[in-house]
Amino acid sequence: QVQLVESGGGLVQAGGSLRLSCAASGGTIHRYAMGWFRQAPGKEREFVAKTSKIGITAYYSDSAKGRFTISRERAQNTIYLQMNSLKPEDTAVYYCNVAENYGDLDDPSKFVSWGQGTQVTVSS
Repeated sequence: QVQLVESGGGLVQAGGSLRLSCAASGGTIHRYAMGWFRQAPGKEREFVAKTSKIGITAYYSDSAKGRFTISRERAQNTIYLQMNSLKPEDTAVYYCNVAENYGDLDDPSKFVSWGQGTQVTVSS
């Protein structure tokens, strides 16, 4: 069972940047497709970005496209989410997760187990 710990969130002004980290233990990330999700107050958890098992393919939600970049660092067993040009509507708790199948990462309802997440707050 892979355990995931998210970090890197914080308070930032609109237009600023943050880099989130998701450190994995109990398994190597290159065996899994991995993704980022977020949940804003009063809203359902939503997909943000995903990367395939060896990191060749990435896919982003419409809101993340052009501003966020997902990457993986095999040596650190960690994936990252670089977030630029942040907007107040990006305010949410951000989570990562893993999947055997790349396609499963499109739907957060398919996942039962989640980490504690990392809070991102963007002020206007």
